[in-house]
Amino acid sequence: MNAEARRLSLSLLADRAHYDRVTLAIANARTSVWIATANVKQLMTEAPIGTRARARGRYVPILDTIQSLCDRGVVVRILHAAAPSGPFRQELAARVGRLTPPRFEMRACPRVHLKMIAIDGAWLYLGSANFTGAGLGAKGDGRRNFEMGILTDDEWMLDAAQARFDVIWRGGECGACRMRRECPAPLDRV
Repeated sequence: MNAEARRLSLSLLADRAHYDRVTLAIANARTSVWIATANVKQLMTEAPIGTRARARGRYVPILDTIQSLCDRGVVVRILHAAAPSGPFRQELAARVGRLTPPRFEMRACPRVHLKMIAIDGAWLYLGSANFTGAGLGAKGDGRRNFEMGILTDDEWMLDAAQARFDVIWRGGECGACRMRRECPAPLDRV
């Protein structure tokens, strides 16, 4: 049976479900989190269970979660198109000595428009949501974007999506790219 005719298990996510099923799942990663997004903005999540901040109903930057993952040895890669938002860059600058390669890396490619999150090579999100609060549902009702996506643990889809991510990440598309002259830092030179 070819890939196009396969049956697989998918969950359809809409709006707030992105936060509940994707954003919160990132914190449980054990080995890797690969994120592809056009935009990266400050994304606030509920403070961890058992903390004073959680008891007070506070939200913390997603970089707190990412920092915790990296401290535990999880590799986090973010492939993005546009420059991250100011608040995200400020949070990142505050962690300059702690969020470092090879555990944490960000790479920019102006052609990236795909939205995907692969966690531990075990499950995959593909959809419309950028890596932002409005996109991944952390904003309140009436403020978050209308988004849809799928969540799957299908091995074929995981392999195909991660292979595509990796080709872009390594600069495999840079040589033939017609935007190379405008690109500030072609990935094949990283």
